[in-house]
Amino acid sequence: MSITVTTWSLEQTSPADLRPAAAPDGEDVRIARAEVPSPEFSRFLYASVGGDIRWSDRLSLTYAEWQKLLERPGVETWVAYEKGTPAGYVELAARGENGDAAEGVVEIVYFGLIPAFRGRRIGGHLLSYAVARAWDLAERWPGLAPTERVWLHTCSKDGEHAMDNYRRRGFRLFDTKVQEEADVPTPGPWPGADRD
Repeated sequence: MSITVTTWSLEQTSPADLRPAAAPDGEDVRIARAEVPSPEFSRFLYASVGGDIRWSDRLSLTYAEWQKLLERPGVETWVAYEKGTPAGYVELAARGENGDAAEGVVEIVYFGLIPAFRGRRIGGHLLSYAVARAWDLAERWPGLAPTERVWLHTCSKDGEHAMDNYRRRGFRLFDTKVQEEADVPTPGPWPGADRD
């Protein structure tokens, strides 16, 4: 069986494009960079955020493959915490649409919240913070060209508010693709943990 998936690619071409969201009122939310590349922590975030929306492309990676991805120059993981508990994350990477090195281009590779933290205004705040970090990425990575473009893609399998959040933050659509994909079971953060 297959499902029809629409993928939208969006971009910003100037730091002035960013329209930040306010931090959630009355919430103890902070955002910090995970500065030590950790496949275990990265896999936890990936599976916890994407398990119910069919993120599966990285689940088959070995520890060494995951480590190699995280250690590339210009790759950063930013984590939102509520009262000390991981609520969601963003992975940034200095690269273009084909996954190759691209001068001055930063991709928001993964972005999302753990299901229990969705719908509480944390996502807009985390995305705003992460986009600002994409624009100043070269300041933390000597040798990288200053950011001239920030891009991402989202698809019809992602959360129902994803596209609206990206547009409200100032992203503009530049490409749309529709394709058939295998209808894989929702992996959950661990096998059998899906909420369906």
